[in-house]
Amino acid sequence: MDIQQAQPNPPAAASDKRRVRVEKSLQRRHRAERRFRFIGMSAVVFGLGMVALLFISILAKGLPAFWQATVVTEVYFDPEIIRVDPRPVAQPGESPAQLREREMAWQTQVTMVNWNRILEDSLIAHLPEAASARPRVRQLVTSGERFKLRDMVVENPGLIGQRAQLKLLADANVDVWLKGNIDRSLPDAQQQLPPEVRAWADQLYERGVIQMRFSTTLFVNPDSRGSLASAGLAGAFVGSLYMMLIVILLAVPVGVASAVYLEEFAPRNRFTDLIEVNINNLAAVPSIIFGLLGAAVFINWFGMPLSAPIVGGLVLSLMTLPTVIIATRSTLKAIPPSIRQAALGIGASKVQTILHHVLPLALPGILTGAIIGVAQAIGETAPLLLIGMSAFVAAIPGTPFDQSTALPVQIYLWQGNELRNFFEARTSAAIIVLLALMLSLNAFAIWLRKRFEKRW
Repeated sequence: MDIQQAQPNPPAAASDKRRVRVEKSLQRRHRAERRFRFIGMSAVVFGLGMVALLFISILAKGLPAFWQATVVTEVYFDPEIIRVDPRPVAQPGESPAQLREREMAWQTQVTMVNWNRILEDSLIAHLPEAASARPRVRQLVTSGERFKLRDMVVENPGLIGQRAQLKLLADANVDVWLKGNIDRSLPDAQQQLPPEVRAWADQLYERGVIQMRFSTTLFVNPDSRGSLASAGLAGAFVGSLYMMLIVILLAVPVGVASAVYLEEFAPRNRFTDLIEVNINNLAAVPSIIFGLLGAAVFINWFGMPLSAPIVGGLVLSLMTLPTVIIATRSTLKAIPPSIRQAALGIGASKVQTILHHVLPLALPGILTGAIIGVAQAIGETAPLLLIGMSAFVAAIPGTPFDQSTALPVQIYLWQGNELRNFFEARTSAAIIVLLALMLSLNAFAIWLRKRFEKRW
């Protein structure tokens, strides 16, 4: 009995205590896991909610700008007002220079026609009571539409004496009034249009003479200051395309070649380590520094034209190079060493191994990194402001050396326009266009990755 009492079994109470401690520990771990999952899910939902709020806000403000007040009316090209000579034709023995000189004189004659009178007559046909207030009637249509009539006659002189059904852009203030972007209860002193013009606008809108139509002007016209309703994104869009093309032709080949050399051929020493450190540091340099570099080097030293896509493309290429190099090197590192060893083992040279085996497998990642880098560069504004691309340019650039602006800069300029009621929506519309371009590039990168992806 004494021996059995000296070696007792573990008491049941101690076992129960251990089990309780284990259960409490498991409960704490499970609670911590649930808290972590809840915090993570909350962060994801919060982020998606903020992105959704941003897109909803931009779409709510920008979509109405794609529809613009348009006067649909019949215009009579009255020969009593358009008193011009017949268009010059080539005479026997006349040189091209002489014909061109007579053509320019005829176009000058057409320009001197009172095109405002033509516009006034077409509007007074709908508003007979406004015959005694012609200058006021003219405020219903944007001032740039008289040049549209002039260009139509220059292109086709046979219109003189004819009638044509035309769609004329309403004035920007009329568009603001009809869309309700200004408080109608404000006193006349604070309104942008006289009382009779506002009444005529409402009257023509009720009759269907003024309609809200999809605005092609936003896409086909350059910027304008004299005729605000005619301001468009064509010049900025073409300028951005030129810069994107320059970035693709310069930054992508140079960046990929640099990454291939550093990753596959460069010896491992202090010099290459210094290069890698500087590439990583360049990726973190603020974009405005590249703008200062571009203004100092490309414009002041090399004498390149101010506010030209060629300079903007070069600056953005410098910005994009570190991103392309880092993305390409990461992709090359992800290729298994066995691919290289197998190629070398069957007698391929180092160059053949890289060109025929490594690069094809790395192509999806390289293309993805390059396109994302280009898309990021297209959205930059600060470096473009420093090289003069904030200048007002009322023409679509024909070459990368012509003066131009870019989509981000155009957004910046419109946001600061004094006619906020009109350009606030137009600014959001320009943001939609820029986001659509960038999302298209990102979607294209995803498609390329899936298209060229290979498994090993």
